[in-house]
Amino acid sequence: MEPVTLATERLVLRPVGRQDTDAVYAACQDPDIQRWTTIPSPYLPEHAKGFTEQMVPDGLANGSMFTFGLFLPAGDLVGVLGVTVVSPGVGEIGFWGTKEYRGRGYTTEAAVAVARWAFTERAIDRLEWRAEVGNTASRAVALRAGFTMEGTLRSAISNNGVRRDCWIGSLLPSDLALPSAAPYLPAP
Repeated sequence: MEPVTLATERLVLRPVGRQDTDAVYAACQDPDIQRWTTIPSPYLPEHAKGFTEQMVPDGLANGSMFTFGLFLPAGDLVGVLGVTVVSPGVGEIGFWGTKEYRGRGYTTEAAVAVARWAFTERAIDRLEWRAEVGNTASRAVALRAGFTMEGTLRSAISNNGVRRDCWIGSLLPSDLALPSAAPYLPAP
């Protein structure tokens, strides 16, 4: 698949690549990103290189993962957001924001744009969000983007070899006034 670039009112969303390795490495030195995501910790230069030069392009090439860098028009990296296809019609969204740009709504803006793209261009009918219980910043982004909180999954995330409980939420095309690729019959 060809790389996709999306634009929002304030951001350019494009796959991260070799040119972004240093910015990804620098951002991932943030203890909060290492604490609340499943990236390796400590996060080494080779982790950033493997992410930008192998994981991102491979996921795009085989259609299993779509990873976008969130960039200001001037080029500053404000975060990364990805959608991993977990089963036909179902994707899981994950994201982190750089410390310098948190709290400005950039990740929420990107999440809505990427969700719209996934629903209309990738035939995703359910987008799931998961975060370790206690990650209130991630939960706030998901709620602002329109996700419905569905509950807590016990022992559903492994972070640095430790099983942890996680919150789960979902976003459906209808939540964004979009049609579904497949019929949906909600429970009465």
